[in-house]
Amino acid sequence: MASPSETLPADAAKPQESESRRSFLGRTFESLESPQYRLLWFGLLLSMSALNMQMLARGFLAWELTKSPLMVGLTGAGFAPPILLLSLFGGAFADRFEKKHIIQVGQFGTGLIGLFVALSIISNTVTIWHLIGASVFQGVLFSFFMPARQAIIPQLVTKRQLSNAVALNASGMSLMTLLAPAVAGFIYHAGGPEAAYFTIAGLNIAAVLLTSFLKPVGQVGAAKAKRMWKDVKEGLSYARADRTVMLLLTVALATTILAMPLRTLLPVQIEEVFDRDVKSLGLLLSMIGVGALLGSLLIAGLQTGHHRGMVLLGATGISGLAILLAGLNSSYYVALAIMVLIGLGDSGRRTLNASLIMEHTDAEHRGRVMGIYMMNFGLIPLGVLPMAAIGEVIGIQWAFAIAGSLLVAAAIALTVFTRRIRSL
Repeated sequence: MASPSETLPADAAKPQESESRRSFLGRTFESLESPQYRLLWFGLLLSMSALNMQMLARGFLAWELTKSPLMVGLTGAGFAPPILLLSLFGGAFADRFEKKHIIQVGQFGTGLIGLFVALSIISNTVTIWHLIGASVFQGVLFSFFMPARQAIIPQLVTKRQLSNAVALNASGMSLMTLLAPAVAGFIYHAGGPEAAYFTIAGLNIAAVLLTSFLKPVGQVGAAKAKRMWKDVKEGLSYARADRTVMLLLTVALATTILAMPLRTLLPVQIEEVFDRDVKSLGLLLSMIGVGALLGSLLIAGLQTGHHRGMVLLGATGISGLAILLAGLNSSYYVALAIMVLIGLGDSGRRTLNASLIMEHTDAEHRGRVMGIYMMNFGLIPLGVLPMAAIGEVIGIQWAFAIAGSLLVAAAIALTVFTRRIRSL
């Protein structure tokens, strides 16, 4: 059985410069010193820019095709059932097989999905069911390549750099959340949805080419002779036995269900409440990226012992408060500021949650535990569909206000009753 230290670069065992002597800025970008991690990070920028463009294009196209909040919500949540059903197996794959190749297959497949939708649009055959089907197939791919992408990080950086690397991973996502939606909004407005989807396909293919320069990291842990289902059961048993990991996974579940649906349903608010177009939606999503980028860079500079558990719980409360404010607000310009707050809270809770889970998981089980973590995203429909139904009946503002209030209550409850999280 490989120990965590055996999966890290050779310099992990060498004496390192004391963290306390490094400047905050030096700590923030520390893991980019690894050439292999830099390749992964730049590949992430390409694939995440495509993902954020797709969120805008898919949501707005679904709204244009149906004018139904419920159908927009269903389209946005289509990826979730495959993630819920397959992420455990995706995590087991990440522990068994070469992670680089799993990541590349996922990127290539996502590019093909974008190409399929673009061709459907230019042939005038696109329907809402094309978008829902594309979302479902994307969920299948995400079930395998997302756990692999998370689990490969500790094999590219030193143990001391792990938390920083996870935070910079999140900052790359945040940067693309900032830039990609605004660019996608202009592309969609100028060239139509087909232009946006051709761009999405091209970015994913470029990510495949960049990731090909990564050196293979090899397989750690789980013997290939074992049955896949035994690997899955072993991963579940491991997570259940580790109380800290189990609590962190629970925090992820509660916050994902209540916080993530807002982005899916923003196209409804843009037209029904603000009476604006797709360019305005792109700017709104970009402001989430502003807050997320700031939050992830702040988290990247945190050291072990900086009360990271309390920061995680505080970020959860910020997310809830911001979503509540989004439901109470009817001004587009005020909404821009609220989106920054939403991004700040989202980034803090997602980044710290993932890094703390990886830190408390050994190398042999890391892929499977991250597969369990990915299952949280498969439960997004538990938040999206009720919010969409509320939006259909009494208005999208009520839906946001209810979700925000519940998330604030969850943050308070977690702070009061989870001493183990507070002490991290």
